[in-house]
Amino acid sequence: MRTVRDESGDVYLLLKRSDESSLVRDPRSGEETYLDNDRLELAADDAVLETAALAVPSAVRRVLTAVPNERALGLLVALDDRGPLPVRELLDATDLCESDLHGLLAEFRAAGLLEERRVAGERGYATTDAAADALASLTRSSDASGGQDDAP
Repeated sequence: MRTVRDESGDVYLLLKRSDESSLVRDPRSGEETYLDNDRLELAADDAVLETAALAVPSAVRRVLTAVPNERALGLLVALDDRGPLPVRELLDATDLCESDLHGLLAEFRAAGLLEERRVAGERGYATTDAAADALASLTRSSDASGGQDDAP
């Protein structure tokens, strides 16, 4: 699989190439179409996986790349469900040490998933609209399967 661009700069995944045209897939829509080869140029080989990842909505990609483990994901989900929450309540409600909690909060803020808020006069955090949208999308997917995964 390779990445190609058309004359307007749109990025596609190259699926099949013949002498005159190529079958390409728009990574965002999944739509496949044939385009003339003279309208396409090969993009850098190292971008093919990043291009394929464009099939996942931007906000969901942001969550997937910012969340290092299930505990961190749980923190983000809890903040989205119950937030905004003051830091003191987060410390009391989780099994995270203060250092780990603040590290995750900083990472989530840097990724644009959390924003700082004043809650009952204290410093607290709430999820951003992007995080809320992504989590809604991810939890809707799990709701369809009853929230069960196949892992033991």
